[in-house]
Amino acid sequence: MASIIRSKHRHKLFFFSLQVKFFSATPLKSDKNQRIDKILIANRGEIACRIIRTAKRLGIRTVAVYSDADRYSLHVKSADEAVRIGPPPARLSYLNASSIIEAATRSGAQAIHPGYGFLSESAEFAQLCEDEGFTFIGPPASAIREMGDKSASKRIMGAAGVPLVPGYHGDAQDVDLMMSEADKIGYPILIKPTHGGGGKGMRIVQSPNEFVDSFMGAQREAAASFGVNTILLEKYITKPRHIEVQVFGDKHGNVVHLNERDCSVQRRHQKIIEEAPAPNVKSEFRSHLGEAAVSAAKAVGYHNAGTVEFIVDTLSGQFYFMEMNTRLQVEHPVTEMIVGQDLVEWQILVANGERLPMSQSQVPLSGHSFEARIYAENVLKGFLPATGVLHHYCPVPVSSTVRVETGVEQGDAVSMHYDPMIAKLVVWGENRAAALVKLKDCLSKFQVAGLPTNIDFILKLANHVAFENGEVETHFIENFKDDLFIDPSHSVSAHEAYNAANHSAALVVACICEKELATLRKKPPGGLSIWYAHPPFRVHHRATRTLELEWENDCYDSVSKLLKLTAIYQPDGSYFIEAGDSSFPSLEVKVAHLGNNDFRVEVNGASMNINLATYLKDQTEHIHIWQGLHHHHFKQKVGLELSDEEETQHEHAFEKASHPLGTVVAPMAGLVVKVLVKDGSEVEEGQPILVLEAMKMEHIVKAPAAGFISGLQVAAGQQVNDSGVLFSIKEC
Repeated sequence: MASIIRSKHRHKLFFFSLQVKFFSATPLKSDKNQRIDKILIANRGEIACRIIRTAKRLGIRTVAVYSDADRYSLHVKSADEAVRIGPPPARLSYLNASSIIEAATRSGAQAIHPGYGFLSESAEFAQLCEDEGFTFIGPPASAIREMGDKSASKRIMGAAGVPLVPGYHGDAQDVDLMMSEADKIGYPILIKPTHGGGGKGMRIVQSPNEFVDSFMGAQREAAASFGVNTILLEKYITKPRHIEVQVFGDKHGNVVHLNERDCSVQRRHQKIIEEAPAPNVKSEFRSHLGEAAVSAAKAVGYHNAGTVEFIVDTLSGQFYFMEMNTRLQVEHPVTEMIVGQDLVEWQILVANGERLPMSQSQVPLSGHSFEARIYAENVLKGFLPATGVLHHYCPVPVSSTVRVETGVEQGDAVSMHYDPMIAKLVVWGENRAAALVKLKDCLSKFQVAGLPTNIDFILKLANHVAFENGEVETHFIENFKDDLFIDPSHSVSAHEAYNAANHSAALVVACICEKELATLRKKPPGGLSIWYAHPPFRVHHRATRTLELEWENDCYDSVSKLLKLTAIYQPDGSYFIEAGDSSFPSLEVKVAHLGNNDFRVEVNGASMNINLATYLKDQTEHIHIWQGLHHHHFKQKVGLELSDEEETQHEHAFEKASHPLGTVVAPMAGLVVKVLVKDGSEVEEGQPILVLEAMKMEHIVKAPAAGFISGLQVAAGQQVNDSGVLFSIKEC
């Protein structure tokens, strides 16, 4: 098998087997008498499911841990056993080391896999595992301590001659000292926690006036996420790329790199699209990066999986060491796809004391891979995390070149307690262009309904010409925001979005009518089957149906728009759809109901498949439609079929449904961490009023205008719902 894996045809064989079991097994040749046969996974969600899948293939039994919020989660169902470790807050469950050790002891597990996040980069937890007699499937505690502390790791790298970004990495954390160091470095400044990752606690500070609030907020967020609130400062590079190198070491001193990944496309300092290898990178540059990463790992006696992150100045072409993540990364699947190896299996292999299965010269680089992180989030609210129920969840089918890494199922809820990632979509192609085509196709067919997601946004991003050309950097979204977000003041773009919504609404109405008619044909009310024949019988009258759909406008604002449409049943079985807005042309739609919510429609001589998803929530029917690259969301009051007088009243009520002018609502469901003013206080426009926290991320709610605070009734420690009223501003 080993010779087959290393042959020039290895990748095709690997992908063929992937269809059945995701990875081809590498024979494990142990130097030890006892091997790991039962693993406790100290994590949740998709990474727990990912680890379980490999362990099962290797015949290793698995133990899941769960909080009360995750009792019925997919990772719990997938494991051989599961142990409760506490209530929903992470600090009381997934960050509770003693509870996890107790669960491992109770279950008889030999080893603990930390996944990523939570305790995966805690040197104390790694040491505790070893002290309690468990094999920690990760690097040694000493390496986590040295490289997990970003300040210490930068000092080590500086001593090793690796280029560093100018900054302050000292232990002293007095705010006045830090502000003085920031002045020496020069603005803009990047504030970053010394521990953890995922963009949590990071702040870009443009001027001294912003420093204190940003510094204090970063400390609070770091403490909440990682239990350590120490901060480092760096000069903020204005046009950077984020390129990282996957390294792997064994306990025999061997270290290799498995090529690089580009993770430049980010929002809120968190990656949303990763790819391997990095685009537009020369072989010489790739070689230098890999060598630097291997040197970094060897400097701290590293073994198991790790990632060395570099920031690349696109203006000078110089790369700088940024940090080392001493764990398996979220984006590890893109590396697996281009090297044809299972990195979780490698982790277990190394934990068993075995040597790496290949040397540096044997590491392949085959094709290109993308990963898109699908999040529950409000794109138009600055990508703030969202919560809710997955009323409809239909990922794309997996294949030899398509993976869906997920930890949820239809009907599951995305909780405010944890990261809002729903899934990772991973694709592979013979080259970057082929992989990108596959990514776009899969995104257009990945269906989620019940809460807002970033799928449509990622699809738009993937179609941008600059992304297609590989012109990526960390400010990509900001640089191309005019292309990626529709400006409501731009009449042409707004009109195009409105027309697209009207078109989708017309198709929805035709499909609803066809589906209802098919049901009535089978079981007509009162036995009057002639009225529901094909075509329906009426004396001097054509059957009509008027519906009002509320378009949830995710394109350029959060304001819903009412669309009134009338369907007229034609003698040939088609539907003539007229819009209430005379500016939108009428359509003749032919519909074939394929079953469930799948339809084939024909409009103006062109036919296509479309999919609907419907669910009830708060006495309202939600209707989602996917057609080609378009996805729209509509709402309809249950049983709503209105007369002209009722329509006028409903429209008036709809217009009044919004909150009074000056009302400030919660941008997301979360916990009030701090209230900065009192009710009745006079405030200036943009002044911070309170701090919300959700999924370990802080969000500062600011005054939208100058005036007096009114109706402020929330307090620190209080939970608030998405769009719940926080306070109002009364003008001076």
